[in-house]
Amino acid sequence: MNHRLKLIRHAALAAALLLGAAAQAMPDDFADVVEDTIPAVVNIETTRFGDRPDPDANPSQPPDDVPELFRRFFDPYGDGMPRGRPDQQGGGSGFIVRADGLVVTNHHVIEDADEIIVRLADRREFVAELVGSDAETDVAVLKIDAEDLPTLDYGDSSTLRPGEWVIAIGSPFRFEQSVTAGIVSAKGRSQAQQQYVPFIQSDVAINRGNSGGPLIDRNGQVVGINSWILSASGGNIGLSFSIPIETAEDTVEQLLEYGRVARGYLGVGIQGLNREQADAMGLDRPVGALVNRVEPGSAAEEAGIEAGDVILEVAGRPIEVFSDLPPIVGSIRPGEEIEVRISRWGDERTLTVELAEREEAPTDDGRGPASDATPTNTLGLTVEPLTEGQRRQLEGVDGGVMITAVESDAAYRAGIRRGQVLQMINNRPIDSMEAFRAIVEDLEPGRSVAVLLWSNGSSRFVAYTPEAER
Repeated sequence: MNHRLKLIRHAALAAALLLGAAAQAMPDDFADVVEDTIPAVVNIETTRFGDRPDPDANPSQPPDDVPELFRRFFDPYGDGMPRGRPDQQGGGSGFIVRADGLVVTNHHVIEDADEIIVRLADRREFVAELVGSDAETDVAVLKIDAEDLPTLDYGDSSTLRPGEWVIAIGSPFRFEQSVTAGIVSAKGRSQAQQQYVPFIQSDVAINRGNSGGPLIDRNGQVVGINSWILSASGGNIGLSFSIPIETAEDTVEQLLEYGRVARGYLGVGIQGLNREQADAMGLDRPVGALVNRVEPGSAAEEAGIEAGDVILEVAGRPIEVFSDLPPIVGSIRPGEEIEVRISRWGDERTLTVELAEREEAPTDDGRGPASDATPTNTLGLTVEPLTEGQRRQLEGVDGGVMITAVESDAAYRAGIRRGQVLQMINNRPIDSMEAFRAIVEDLEPGRSVAVLLWSNGSSRFVAYTPEAER
């Protein structure tokens, strides 16, 4: 019996310790933080004015030959006044970062607005001036004519860890000064429309109208700007994404100083790697950004970066996945010299690159249609030379052979399709049918092979292991 009592006491003590640890990790509430920060959070209303017709004209009047019975449908209000497209209203949230009235919000909140109204927590309203806006980071800066305003301090999103508590304050569905809380789910999330932003993912409840509001840590500092959610219904399902405050702060500083944002530009097309691609590229694991295209005359070409290189590190910052590269390069000012560590088919080297300035986003690649085929070679591909007409149509494509059939299931699963141009096999360029046959004959059956394909205006690498020797 005594032994059983001891076990019960030990279990109770362990439970008490666990509860104590949980109590330390989970705060009782966020009331003090919210009380200190909520005065600096604002509601933003925007108006895009509709058509303003000429008051001297009256297009609503029907032609003389329209019967009286139908004339009222031409003037449903019965006042004979012409009308155009109605005003369009929208809005979101924002927060004050300077006591003299500097407000930060999302670009998409104020985009194309003719009038912007900022409403403070004390119910005062101001017509805001747009200082600057950047679609790439989805950040905008506004200025209102006021002084001695409450402000929020910038925090440090780089120290955030998944599992930490964060708070969102905003105006979801126009319910102003609404507060929600949750935890950081992940960091460094990417989105095609804002490839220069490593988003913070959280499960904080964010809905329409929260855009532009602050994501606040337990110290009451801004660590992010709430930007978008992933949802099939349009409402919160626990997948919310915020712009890291460091990214937003850099954008704000450049907009204030230059009126625009200048970003470093490397001039490469990139993709991720899977296990087979990494093996074919001489890597022990699928890490880094695989270069599938180098723009002529770009900073990358001048530095000696080639298609097939895997970028592992930029300016001392590791590239774990390919989506890490754009925000790191974009955060560096044009003209700066940086070191880029690459792996070239298993051989690591470091290159010095002077970044150019980005002017437009690189285009995405595409895929061609699939087809059946008959067995031909180790790769399981049927190819033929490019005709002169095809070469004229394929602008910017040097060499290569046209894939006319895909017999290999592995090749098809890897994304190889009829109509694509095969440009390179395992870092060996293909400029003729003879070169293709010679390279294929040297391939070792059962080993991963990396091929460079051109399709729909861009090139990309894929890797696969052919099923068997043919």
